[in-house]
Amino acid sequence: MLGAKRSVVTVEEVVESFGPLSPNAVILPRWVVTALAVVPGGAHPPTPTATTSATTPSTRPGTPSPATAILSAPGCRRTCCRAGPRRFADHAEKGGLSHDRKRYTANEMMTVAAARALRNDDVCFVGIGLPSAACNLARLTHAPGITLIYESPAPSPPRPNVLPLSIGDGELCETALTTVSVPEMFRYWLQGGRITVGFLSAAQIDRFANLNTTVIGPYDKPKTRLPGGGGAPEIATACGKIFIVMSQSRRSFVERLDFITSLGHGEGGDHRQRLGVTTKGPTRLVTDLAIFEPDPDSREMTVTSLHPGVTHQAVRDATGWPVRFAAGVADTAPPPPTS
Repeated sequence: MLGAKRSVVTVEEVVESFGPLSPNAVILPRWVVTALAVVPGGAHPPTPTATTSATTPSTRPGTPSPATAILSAPGCRRTCCRAGPRRFADHAEKGGLSHDRKRYTANEMMTVAAARALRNDDVCFVGIGLPSAACNLARLTHAPGITLIYESPAPSPPRPNVLPLSIGDGELCETALTTVSVPEMFRYWLQGGRITVGFLSAAQIDRFANLNTTVIGPYDKPKTRLPGGGGAPEIATACGKIFIVMSQSRRSFVERLDFITSLGHGEGGDHRQRLGVTTKGPTRLVTDLAIFEPDPDSREMTVTSLHPGVTHQAVRDATGWPVRFAAGVADTAPPPPTS
């Protein structure tokens, strides 16, 4: 699909969010999709028919599946196959792929809110996904001078024309000024204090913004084995400050982490300083509901802004600890159409 000039995707249902993703999930970025055909029942017959015969509808020889019937219907070639990226984007902006606010999705709200915190002179260690989208949005709007650094093979500073699919995407090296080795990036640039902002996410976070990307459940017999720390532990302690972007729910915002992979504010207060860590740590947590910032004294992550349409109770319901709100909680400005 990534090599095709146009791609038409048949789906049974359009949803706001996938929820927790499997590590084996295959995600297609929307920039590779030319058009969608929403076809209830269109996933049948599935490819592994031997294992799903109970759910496979019977069809007469030569009878097209529901998906085939829709895609070969008169007018489909005109409305779908010849639709370009602009038409697909117009469809999304008009509400075809958005939630009830009709102009943007929850992920887009997180991306824009994170991008707004970046400055033109920042040197930013970027992860794939929402962090990459946020940093490149900032680069294309209010922070054209921002320097982006991806972990491997450490191109610097890349200026991708499309969002990279992974840290090894060729788009990064092709558009970078230079490429250095990973040891040089970590030893000289990161541990040398030359990176101002690091973007992180996690499977679990606690009230002091400590992160878990290692296991869910006991370490020796976990319910889920996660990808691990990678470079996150070093990023969390060596970057000048940390921005965290993740969806909010009681499964991810927990009272106690199953494993501490990356240090946030530790036990709160001056714990980072007592451990000898001199950087600021997490200064902003952006979720699909709100923006959190650390309390100046306790360092507990505190709600400072609510996204449009989100209530205090909605944030409480999605948090595994008694969440604190700032004295004057602001309203997050919605994304402008240009974003």
